[in-house]
Amino acid sequence: MTMRSAPLSPPPTARRRWRDRALLAGLLALVAFGLVGLAAATGWRETWAQIARLTALQLLALLALSSVNYLLRGLRWHLFARRLGLPLRLNANLRHFLGGFAMSVTPGRVGELVRMRWIGREAGWPFERSAPLVLMDRAYDLLAMALLLGLSLSLAAKGIAGAFPVVVLAFGAGVIVTRPRLLAAALTLAHRATGRFARGFARARTAARSLARFSHTPTMMAALCLGLLGWSAEGYAFHLLLGWMGADVGPWKALAIFLFASLAGGLTGAPGGLGGAEAAMVALLALDGVPMEVALAATAVIRVTTLWFAIAIGLAVFPLAERISLRGAR
Repeated sequence: MTMRSAPLSPPPTARRRWRDRALLAGLLALVAFGLVGLAAATGWRETWAQIARLTALQLLALLALSSVNYLLRGLRWHLFARRLGLPLRLNANLRHFLGGFAMSVTPGRVGELVRMRWIGREAGWPFERSAPLVLMDRAYDLLAMALLLGLSLSLAAKGIAGAFPVVVLAFGAGVIVTRPRLLAAALTLAHRATGRFARGFARARTAARSLARFSHTPTMMAALCLGLLGWSAEGYAFHLLLGWMGADVGPWKALAIFLFASLAGGLTGAPGGLGGAEAAMVALLALDGVPMEVALAATAVIRVTTLWFAIAIGLAVFPLAERISLRGAR
């Protein structure tokens, strides 16, 4: 017998949906305009020649390494879900995690909200009860990426200017979110500073107190290892890609550039880091002496085989996840 789900938040208004779509379209247009402009300035033939050098087998290898990242992080999602007491099996948790990728470039982290909606329908959990799962998933991404970036910077032949503040911000945010008392205190301070959104802050503090369930050393270590291995796989894919294009900057430098660009793109607040991640990646490669046509080609390919590949997976899984969740809500 299935439990009836709690009332969910009302859908966004038509005006808000159009605003979000317009924002996303504008971001995509700006990214495309920037990459096309740079390619035109450096020469279309040179940029396309770099992409054309890649074989189908090499592209499959890049996609396989991205799949490793998504699978490991999906297992981490399941680990957190079981620790939280969510009564769903591995296949359901993986379906929710992967299906949420369909919303990766939508404003407001809609991908995470739709995962919580599916959980609400299938398990009868309200948003505030499943919110800790989302918080922990994002926090351990930040922790893993910050640790890998710090390690890669220490081992790379050359440093990346401005990387230290990004490492500190990512690591600090990860530590705060994984510490219930620190997070609750930060939310209280934020509420006092703004004096608004009392109900929202109260729900957030309730979710923060629920994080105590995750203060379990084996769970924390397993989650961190899964994140480290997952993001290392995509960083290694970037290293292989640069080598195939004749611009081998070394595995640690490639990992550092990939992670820094991903974190920098996220700090801009743009959905999926659009614009910021691409700009940072091209700039860092160029500063390291990589020819512009190679930097552009490598950036375009790695974003297609990571971000846009994840969106493709999400679009494939989304209808199934929606259909099964609606069946469970009856």
